[in-house]
Amino acid sequence: MTRLKSRFLVDLLLRRTESAGGFATVLAKGDETSGIILVQCTERGRPGPLLERRFSETGRYIWEAVGPTDPHDGEARKNYQERRRKADPDMWLIELDIADAPQLVAEWAALT
Repeated sequence: MTRLKSRFLVDLLLRRTESAGGFATVLAKGDETSGIILVQCTERGRPGPLLERRFSETGRYIWEAVGPTDPHDGEARKNYQERRRKADPDMWLIELDIADAPQLVAEWAALT
């Protein structure tokens, strides 16, 4: 299976979100080739889950919710993102502001 570069995947996600009428932005740029991707979901400015693209035991990439369980705890979310960035400085941090961002990510992931 061909492994797509992180920058390519991020660009696809940004375009997919914008074509669906949402807003997407890169909050922190990671490694162009192999940086992990962390997506901060919001809807009309209200925080939603953090999603991370991870390599699964089956040898495929999956998206799963990570970080604090309360998306409204901004301090805990910020701390999680900082810890994650220290553990992996190649991390991409993307913000999506669109209705049902997790569903959009799932649909996009199925294409990649």
